[in-house]
Amino acid sequence: MSRILTSRQADELHKSIIAYLAANNLPNTAAALRAELNLDDEIFDAATAKKYETLLEKKWTSIVRLQKRTMDLESRNAALQSELDNATPTSLSRRNQDPTSWLPRDPPRYSLESHRDTINCVAFHPIFSSIASGSDDYTVKVWDWELGELERTIKGHTRAVLDVDYGGPRGGILLASCSSDLTIKLWNPADDYKNIRTLPGHDHSVSAVRFIPSGAAGAPSSGNLLVSASRDKSLKIWDVTTGYCVKTLQGHTAWVRAVCPSFDGRFLISTGDDMTARLWDISASNSEPKQTMVGHEHYNECCALAPPTSYQYLAPLAGLKKSPPASSTAEFMATGSRDKTIKLWDSRGSCLMTLVGHDNWVRALVFHPGGKYLLSVSDDKSLRCWDLSQEGKCVKVLSDAHDRFVTCLRWAPGIAKDITAISSGSPAQNGENIGTPKSKGTGPAFPDVQIRCVIATGGVDCRLKIFAN
Repeated sequence: MSRILTSRQADELHKSIIAYLAANNLPNTAAALRAELNLDDEIFDAATAKKYETLLEKKWTSIVRLQKRTMDLESRNAALQSELDNATPTSLSRRNQDPTSWLPRDPPRYSLESHRDTINCVAFHPIFSSIASGSDDYTVKVWDWELGELERTIKGHTRAVLDVDYGGPRGGILLASCSSDLTIKLWNPADDYKNIRTLPGHDHSVSAVRFIPSGAAGAPSSGNLLVSASRDKSLKIWDVTTGYCVKTLQGHTAWVRAVCPSFDGRFLISTGDDMTARLWDISASNSEPKQTMVGHEHYNECCALAPPTSYQYLAPLAGLKKSPPASSTAEFMATGSRDKTIKLWDSRGSCLMTLVGHDNWVRALVFHPGGKYLLSVSDDKSLRCWDLSQEGKCVKVLSDAHDRFVTCLRWAPGIAKDITAISSGSPAQNGENIGTPKSKGTGPAFPDVQIRCVIATGGVDCRLKIFAN
């Protein structure tokens, strides 16, 4: 066998091994090796032993670090290769200029730090470049996501802030926050985020809060309604102009963790610890869920209603030959669970598909405004992109989106050609319905919206990350 090491390198390796053995209480093994190598006390004295004592460990640590970097690079290369393999020539040529094909990629534009504890929630202002984040440190922070700067810290809650959302009545955008302190608070961005109202009424932690967009003429909402979900097993709908609870929805049998309104303000989907998802028609006189979806094997953490731009990809999965009309606003939905899976459902309560890939709890979901993709984040620290046109195939993974659990995900609202429509509580709030085309016929009319390729994530690492084109 030919020698790989030079005589000098071999001599240093031998001395390092002997010094390591001696330092780790293996004197007999060290003495045997010294005798075999003819290293007497003159050649290998106490000073030499001290010199080489930690050398082997240092070299080994360096090798381990190098191997980890190599593995990370190989993983990154594999992800990029997978992305290339799943891309068509057309999508490759259009990816840079077509917002409907844009997906987030490393590195993020900004990694923002100021919170002193886990970030639980994020929400984009529907018009300006502001983004709010809520944390276990009891505060809400408002940032400028274009500049990557902290604008202000809002204090008022006395426990963890669990969710935030922008929206509100015609002519005035508000910020809502909810907390483990059992309250919902409304803040006015136009008046230095002054607390204008506190809404008590839930009997336990308020897990989620969403403004209900204004719908067509005659729809139940006019931009002044807010829905909240709570550990007290209920959903409540509030009139933010009066502060009154106008309806309580009962049906869940455990903690309700998430709620999402349809873009016309008629429907809600909610989910939680009873492992069900429930679809509600809040325009109806009764308060019973329209549909209940059962199938997950652990607590559900999140839910999302699919925008009409997704219908063309989801309709075949439901066995439909023709996509539902864009004016039908609650045809498909998704839920994410602690069972590590994502399920796609139709409005009849049928599970169309189960997406498997995450290695831990699925914490947040958002449909791509272009309709082709579903994005998810998880306690496995990753962000995953699922291609609905390829039967839900996972086509992109940001494996280390955060250093620890990823808790929240939102898509920036699009840029509406009719800004007045947005400011009056239009459906283009916080990315739930961006990119929805104007409906034809009797359905509600919505503004043309240009997709904005910006998403935000937050996590247990106390960082707010902005991924942008």
